[in-house]
Amino acid sequence: MGETISREIARYAVNLKYEDLPDEVIEQTKRFIYDSIGCALGSMKTKDVNIIRDIYLEMAGTPEATVIGFGDKIPAVNAALVNSLMIRALDFNDIYWKEDPSHPSDIIPAALSLAEKVNASMKDVITAVVLAYEFEQRLCEWGKPGIRERKWHHATLTQLVSPIAAGKILGLTEDQMVNAIGISGCHNHTIGCPTAGKLTMMKNTVDPMSVQAGVFSALMAQKGYTGTEAIFEGKEGFKDVYGPDWDDSVLTEGLGKSYRIMTCSMKAFPTEALTHTHLSAAIKIVSDHDIHHSDIKEVVITTIARACDILFDPHKYRPESRETADHSLPYCIARALIDRQITTASFSDEKLKDPELWEVIDKIKGEASVEFEKMFPAKQPSKVLIRLNDGREYEQYLEYPKGDPREPMTQLDLDNKFRALAEEQTSDEQILRMKKSIFSCENMSAKAFMEEITL
Repeated sequence: MGETISREIARYAVNLKYEDLPDEVIEQTKRFIYDSIGCALGSMKTKDVNIIRDIYLEMAGTPEATVIGFGDKIPAVNAALVNSLMIRALDFNDIYWKEDPSHPSDIIPAALSLAEKVNASMKDVITAVVLAYEFEQRLCEWGKPGIRERKWHHATLTQLVSPIAAGKILGLTEDQMVNAIGISGCHNHTIGCPTAGKLTMMKNTVDPMSVQAGVFSALMAQKGYTGTEAIFEGKEGFKDVYGPDWDDSVLTEGLGKSYRIMTCSMKAFPTEALTHTHLSAAIKIVSDHDIHHSDIKEVVITTIARACDILFDPHKYRPESRETADHSLPYCIARALIDRQITTASFSDEKLKDPELWEVIDKIKGEASVEFEKMFPAKQPSKVLIRLNDGREYEQYLEYPKGDPREPMTQLDLDNKFRALAEEQTSDEQILRMKKSIFSCENMSAKAFMEEITL
């Protein structure tokens, strides 16, 4: 048997230096950090974030790392979970969708929390974040089909990546990094139900839990704990358990020649990623033709089969929580038809109980397309047909949403998103100061950086 996959990955991760990174990769990494901090600030009043934060404040412990925005100092392992959940809570952070979906920015706190603990630089954090995106995205391309199609959640992939980002900050040796991956990979396999049917707070929490576990695994490995080396390909390892059809070459081939972070998408809407092209198309129709929702007789959304399964589940027509609503295409489309926009406010209790919603939502139907399925994930096609009561019909076809690398969010788009998320929490002056700090963070320590993004 040749060299294990985890050892090849570990060797690359241990040897990657900030100086190896092209300028455009560094800049793109700062854009994702900026986007993620904005998402975290926007989540400060959410119930799930405050429940977890309260638990850790009650537990107390060594003040090693900062909770984003709040400024609490708690153990790094705990801060990794709270901060990751804050980034994830609004479902507004980044998205990479190939054979599997994932949100690589969930892993940023694995680097940040430990960087404070060991007094690392933001150059170290940037390097670790590049590694997080690199391997999270490669893992999304690994399975044919992906694990989501096998009824597992992408947190199952994150368990193999978060220890890499954490281990990079800790300066683990190659052997220690192999052990960290093996430790974490033994125990964070997440079933798909958090994103199926009626959703709960766990939808946004399972991936942060895998991030936290990766941080703890890296700390274990640093102290000499050992883990399974052949975690990917060994007997009763990942591939053996999850079944056939894996492209192992995608995990290590071409490392350093290009960087996957350049191909990750940002979100223009705080919703499940498969809703975005449909939302863009629907908003364009009602805005361009000045259509009032009361004039609509029927809406037909043509999409890929997996989107129909996830987004048109019967529970999605009567969502009772934000978590279900932002994964409900009928709800999101209905709100878009009424409001001509989708923002974090679209999922407030008031909006969820809006009587106008029920006048629209049952008019929305999903239609699976075999042709569209063949185009995915290279494209994310959507056809939206709106029929009016007077017989007129309007149709819009789009192949990818705003935020896709082929239709990237501009700096102005990002600034507007950040401001919309942060303005309830802080002043315009501090928002501008945070932006300046984030985009010049390579000159800062992690401790100084976290002070700059504390309100």
